[in-house]
Amino acid sequence: MSYTYTTVVPLSWEDAVEKTREALAAQGFGILSEINVRSTFAAKLGDDAAEEVGDYLILGACNPTLARQALASEPDLGALLPCNVVVRRATGATETTVQAIDPQTMVKLSDNPAVREVADDAGTRLRAALADVAGEKAGAN
Repeated sequence: MSYTYTTVVPLSWEDAVEKTREALAAQGFGILSEINVRSTFAAKLGDDAAEEVGDYLILGACNPTLARQALASEPDLGALLPCNVVVRRATGATETTVQAIDPQTMVKLSDNPAVREVADDAGTRLRAALADVAGEKAGAN
């Protein structure tokens, strides 16, 4: 079972990061957290580990309206927020991978219909953001 939406784009890592931020913002997501895995590995494990992981950024994306709905219906869902979006590029690669968590993973952990509605909306928005990064047309606002 896949738990992410994934697109691979012929963009530099820096351009993919910028385009991902813009696409998420267009879908109503803000970035609550940012983890640069490469620099963390360099600091904690050394340059070899950083080189091995390549460029790797985890963005904690949050749509406040959807988060409010989710937390109002099931406060424990805060443990699963925000939605992680990864921009990664292996050392020497010619393409960059952008991945977002499939919000349906939350539905598997909850039988609350309100959670399903939020996950459906979030999924539509995240897929639209990834389509935008890939230069495709997809609608959700």
